[in-house]
Amino acid sequence: MIKQKDFAYHLTTYLTVYLPSVKNFSVNTIRSYRDTFKLLIRYCEEELRLPVGKLQIKTLSPQTISGFIDWLKEKRGNSVATANQRLAALHAFFKYLQNREPQYLLQCQQILAVDLAKNTKPIIDFLSVEELQLIFSQISESSYRGRRDAALLHLLYDSAARVQELCDLRVRDVFLKDNPHVLLRGKGGKSRYVPIVTDVAHRIAEYLVENRLDGEECKDRPLFFNQQRQKLTRAGVSYIVAKYANSARLQSPSIPTKITPHIFRHTKAMHLCQAGIDIIYIRDILGHIDLATTEIYARLNIELLRDALENAYPELPSHGLPSWAEDDSLMRMLNNL
Repeated sequence: MIKQKDFAYHLTTYLTVYLPSVKNFSVNTIRSYRDTFKLLIRYCEEELRLPVGKLQIKTLSPQTISGFIDWLKEKRGNSVATANQRLAALHAFFKYLQNREPQYLLQCQQILAVDLAKNTKPIIDFLSVEELQLIFSQISESSYRGRRDAALLHLLYDSAARVQELCDLRVRDVFLKDNPHVLLRGKGGKSRYVPIVTDVAHRIAEYLVENRLDGEECKDRPLFFNQQRQKLTRAGVSYIVAKYANSARLQSPSIPTKITPHIFRHTKAMHLCQAGIDIIYIRDILGHIDLATTEIYARLNIELLRDALENAYPELPSHGLPSWAEDDSLMRMLNNL
């Protein structure tokens, strides 16, 4: 019996009531938060010799949280991105907690001040236009399976869909007449309409006819399905992507060793940036809530452009003029500024 509202009470309420009912988070997101606290409890037990039964809010100091993040990276071998994801989940909980237990306000603020770890070189894997075309060219469209895979991969790229969004697509979610687009259902139950190009729309239309999915009675059937006519799973889509990526890699070693469906999403975002599409539109296509999440593609594109310019910049001969540091009047002005 819990005699006071401490860590166990607040964590239970947070995961079972606040996240699903108030924030309307998806089951997968809540599971991710849950796993973060499972790891935190394991860290406290193994490293701090603090059993879960004695775990209280006051024992979760900023030092404990920092030590937990270091433990994830050093002993569990987690990447910086994964460690930051865990820290973000903890930040969200303590932000929730500070409004319910004011006596811990300072402690919560100190934990919220624990900075995210910095990655030495944030990397987003994406494909060049040539690499993407090479993967598409591996598909033999002389067979039914090949035509299905071609329609799937072209739509995966063109819509920038998350793999689960693609798996969840029903026939009624595809609009192919005027202004072709698809309806994607993203995280937190949020939906968005994403335009698709005419070529992809034609592929999907032919696919629907071939699979007898163009009738009104088929509107609620999955768009892409397996041999049992059940909707494709994430693993099924990943298998299809890896199959053609591995084949393309034999011709071009520059293609990353591990190609996942999510790389197609990164690739579309980068290609839109490189085409000069406004970052606001890219955010809407990707379904990001925070613009800062989308801006990473713009920053990476600027870095690529800068590297290209530096490599192309000619070495100019010395102009023979004195350094600005030798100009006494300028130095006096700067010193007095």
